[in-house]
Amino acid sequence: MNSDQVKTGFQRAPHRSLFMATGVKRDDFKKPFIGVCNSYTDIIPGHCHLNKVAEWVKQCILEAGGVPFEFNTIGICDGIAMGHSGMKYSLPSRELIADCVESMVKAHCFDAMICIPNCDKITPGMILGAIRANIPTIFVSGGPMRAGRLDGRPMDLISVFEGVAQYKNGAISEDQLTRVEESSCPGCGSCSGMFTANSMNCLCEAIGLALPGNGTVLADDPARRGLWQRAAQRVVEMALAESPRPRDLITRASIDNAFALDMAMGGSSNTVLHTLAIAHEAGVDYDLDRINAISQRCPNVCKVAPSCSYHMEDVDAAGGIPAILKRIADIPGLIDTACPTVSGQTIGAIIAAAEVKDAQVIRTLENAYSKDGGLTILRGNLAEQGAVVKKAGVSTAMLTFEGSAICFDSQEEACEGILAGKVKSGHVVVIRYEGPRGGPGMQEMLAPTSYIMGAGLGESVALITDGRFSGGTRGACIGHVSPEAAEGGLIGLLRDGDRIRIDIPGRRLEALLDEAEIARRRAAAPSWQPRNLGGWLRRYALMVGNASSGASLQ
Repeated sequence: MNSDQVKTGFQRAPHRSLFMATGVKRDDFKKPFIGVCNSYTDIIPGHCHLNKVAEWVKQCILEAGGVPFEFNTIGICDGIAMGHSGMKYSLPSRELIADCVESMVKAHCFDAMICIPNCDKITPGMILGAIRANIPTIFVSGGPMRAGRLDGRPMDLISVFEGVAQYKNGAISEDQLTRVEESSCPGCGSCSGMFTANSMNCLCEAIGLALPGNGTVLADDPARRGLWQRAAQRVVEMALAESPRPRDLITRASIDNAFALDMAMGGSSNTVLHTLAIAHEAGVDYDLDRINAISQRCPNVCKVAPSCSYHMEDVDAAGGIPAILKRIADIPGLIDTACPTVSGQTIGAIIAAAEVKDAQVIRTLENAYSKDGGLTILRGNLAEQGAVVKKAGVSTAMLTFEGSAICFDSQEEACEGILAGKVKSGHVVVIRYEGPRGGPGMQEMLAPTSYIMGAGLGESVALITDGRFSGGTRGACIGHVSPEAAEGGLIGLLRDGDRIRIDIPGRRLEALLDEAEIARRRAAAPSWQPRNLGGWLRRYALMVGNASSGASLQ
């Protein structure tokens, strides 16, 4: 066992003495040591119950014959960090979490690890750290939040963001906004739609790092307790036997499977950023064009809020992630069924046992929302290295669009401008200097996109940014524009009134400027100066790479 390095032999008497101080008994040194990586924090709804989850998981590990050691990572709530400078810390926190996991496992020589994440950057951060540690590891999330209800309608966090703009525009009263606020987030769990947290926890199933149900069984569903128990039992088995490790599970084939699921269910555009970073960490050569090739072959058979009124509880009742994979596994060559998973079964065996229980939630291939996937990679002179759009959240009327640029040099400027009525029908809102380096930290743009929707402009206004979007974003919103403005990308040279053409079916994003005009503007442009920064963000801005490769640190 790996833990023999810290518990076996006379030289390790001091180490054993320290372990005994924590409550380890003499007989425990014969058992596998299991790291329990927990992201519990009081401030995130998806994580505020994870202290109790970890206690249950540790009890189950003890009963299965292991010795659990809990440690914690930080966690940032993107919803609370949204719309102010705190959002700059969200994406960088992924790297801090990865470093934390790597440090704890390498320093203490666990035999296996169970990771208990739930939201946004926490799940991919733990995956990055698990790849570096490369011991048998299983992921089991805290589970999604139940959707709220108001006057018989399902509600979620996006309902509140859009309610802000509706109130500002006089469409609803202050009392109505208060009712929306109090009804939309009814309890613990990751926000109830197909936002980034739930997208990543679903992808963990497809990539083989989690047991079936990880992404969809609700946080407050009694079935979740059984899932935590099975994961705890399985991680002890993995510690005692030859089991696949993260680098065995994360391959080009399993990443293909994950992106096929992403296309089929219309997941968050952030999954592109995080999964590219995961591939980079695992040493798997993977690029944006491969994602588009999968999208072209994989129909969008499932839509979840904010793209429609269904929520995660509906997906779970319909059969969950295995049922979605079962739908698309009929497409020859799309799913590699031989890929192993932490369950001990192949992904093909899991799919074979699945059942689609609701053909309205998980549609047939013949009745798919679209014949291609829910995410699309765009290229063109505005995105030479790529940009990402959640096609599943774009109305048919906005799949092709041409409009006049209205430019903002930060998210804060854009929010002020939208709420002040500066954005009109026919505009393409440009938010720049918000990329990984320029922001720094690539802020999510849920506030401005929600304000556009709340103002009733979702069918007549598009938005492009070198930042990124919350999984809760809907509309013609194009993010991850690369190269970013801070790298000299054309997005930084745009002026108000420039014509911009968006062609999502044609996978193009173009500024209608000739090469001579672009060259003139580039020659006259001042060199980019980083924002006045201190602390961790300054180091992050110096080290972070391009969004087209996952914004990994160099």
